[in-house]
Amino acid sequence: MPHDEARSILDADYRPPARRGDVLAAARDGADLICLIDGVFFQDSSVAHKEILEALRMGVRVIGASSMGALRAAEMDVYGMEGVGEIYRAYRSGEIVADDEVALVFDPVTLAPLSEPLVNIRHNLRLAVSEGWIDKQTAADLLDIARSRYFPSRSYENLMKDAAGRVPEEKLLQFRRFLESRRADLKREDAIRALRRAAEVARELQLQ
Repeated sequence: MPHDEARSILDADYRPPARRGDVLAAARDGADLICLIDGVFFQDSSVAHKEILEALRMGVRVIGASSMGALRAAEMDVYGMEGVGEIYRAYRSGEIVADDEVALVFDPVTLAPLSEPLVNIRHNLRLAVSEGWIDKQTAADLLDIARSRYFPSRSYENLMKDAAGRVPEEKLLQFRRFLESRRADLKREDAIRALRRAAEVARELQLQ
């Protein structure tokens, strides 16, 4: 989300998606609280488990959610990292396991997302079923089709193109109507949850 919007929830030092070494560097810079949300996956080395562990050993509170933060929190919560949100819980329970569930490509200047993460597609398919827009089999078929695409080219438009002729047209139309009126962004929702939790922790630590 735009940093101005994020700052309305938590006044903090916002940095680009984290690369290897960024968490430890923030801890060494004197951070008392680090909230890890986005991180690079394939274009650069990702955040290492050891640097999170070292930050925790230094007494830094580390919260993770939404994307790389959710993935690392599911792996590191036994060591004291705090996970927040639905995506974290899905990784923690084993409902999802692959890194590419949360992977997307983004504009290097604006950081705006340029593809749709599979975890969002999965979430919207589940919502569409629960609200009666599509049936479970259609959702399962669409999820399999979305999963078959390499993550940089995942989008709802590409999903619809790939599904043409494989999923009945009227069911695709129903899902398209759902997206037009009810489409959700789970990664964004979890990021907001993490920022709200970080704001609570900041007050506990008397950082705000």
